[in-house]
Amino acid sequence: MSKQFIFTFCTSVLLTTSGFCQEEDSMMFRKIYTEALINGKAYGWVDHLSNKIGHRLSGSPQAEKAVEWTRKAMTEIGCDTIYLQECMVPHWVRGEKEKAAVTSSLNKAPVPLTVCALGGSIGTGAGGMTGKVVEVKNFEELEKLGREKLNGRIVFYNRPMDPTFINTFDAYSDAVGQRWAGAMRAAPYGAVAVIVRSMTLVIDDFPHTGVMAYNDTIKKIPACAISTYGADLLSSMLKKDPNLVFSLNMQCKMMPEVKSYNVVGEIRGSEFPAEIITVGGHLDSWDIGQGAHDDAAGVAQSMEVFNIFKNLKIRPKRTIRVVAFMNEENGGRGGAKYAQLALQNKEKHILAIESDAGADTPLGFFMEGHQGRIDLIKSWKHLFSPYGLHEWDAVGGGADIGHLKDANKDDNIVLAGLRPDSQRYFVYHHSGHDLFVNVNRRSLELGAASMAALVYLADKYGLK
Repeated sequence: MSKQFIFTFCTSVLLTTSGFCQEEDSMMFRKIYTEALINGKAYGWVDHLSNKIGHRLSGSPQAEKAVEWTRKAMTEIGCDTIYLQECMVPHWVRGEKEKAAVTSSLNKAPVPLTVCALGGSIGTGAGGMTGKVVEVKNFEELEKLGREKLNGRIVFYNRPMDPTFINTFDAYSDAVGQRWAGAMRAAPYGAVAVIVRSMTLVIDDFPHTGVMAYNDTIKKIPACAISTYGADLLSSMLKKDPNLVFSLNMQCKMMPEVKSYNVVGEIRGSEFPAEIITVGGHLDSWDIGQGAHDDAAGVAQSMEVFNIFKNLKIRPKRTIRVVAFMNEENGGRGGAKYAQLALQNKEKHILAIESDAGADTPLGFFMEGHQGRIDLIKSWKHLFSPYGLHEWDAVGGGADIGHLKDANKDDNIVLAGLRPDSQRYFVYHHSGHDLFVNVNRRSLELGAASMAALVYLADKYGLK
């Protein structure tokens, strides 16, 4: 096929209102996906972060090692510039493994239950604690019971994620309030601790941690997550013996804040260097797994965008950055710092893409921002259809890139989040299941290619 024919074909037939040539871009998409699937490095990077470094809770030695390793990996890719953005982060430590059990007049011996402290919780003290348990399904039930029935008791939030939500992130959002605010809501009624049903749709014996919050004007009480198997067992035991006693021992505590960093790599644009496209994931993770899906995968997929561009010799018109954010899990300090510096330096971001929803098969993108620019991106979706990306209508972006909305109020930035198949994600999320062995290589690589393809189009045509 001659170059003249391609040119004529593109200009006379396939030149759309978006101004792009479908034939040319379709060919580039094929190259991008082939490169990711044949020569991609993302899987090896997830392996290193998961198995060689391990969990990377903010403030931990592993988080510090991850920063240095990521800077080195970006150097090897060949970024034009690599730098660290300093941010102070919380330093919460779990301490020795948590212990819990229930004692009932109906059992000869205490029945052990599998729990883990929620991130940010205070401990129980060296000797642990005991108390009678009151089960509630929601905050409305809590309020109805009041201080008379809750004073001195341990509140057990047993609200399952709703399995009828097809998008499991909707089920998570519907139930996660009991984890985040459970201690704050129970303490004013005299509760001495809270137990929260794990945020997962499966019934197993793996508790799921996650951040919880305190208010300095409200007494702080210990908060733990119980496995879904344990939650069902505790609920059934309470029905038979409402006076059973729950014992809990957690030695977690908050330490002074420590210095950490975002890792930023940049390829400067050849024509419009002031227009910035950012891709990123968060480098930190919870400490009871390896943080493979959440979010070594997102960091690796973001770095793979650079690797693909380099190997295909795509020199971007606009400046592209990959950011490994620190402290998404229990503070969001890295995302806030990145946005703060963007505002301070009067940077113009046109698009930010985050991968923080696991490494399963990509289905599309979440998006929020200027509707006209979102509509422009959606006009490209037929190019993604051959690669299985059909879902473009969900609203959202990402926790770390979300801070950029305030830093780009006048520039109408588009925030996008890679949207993988969500059906298995909450098996891994914040649990001991979040391991490298549970990452599918091909799905990971397809996600990285999808991000690179979207960056390619946004860079080539801009978002006007």
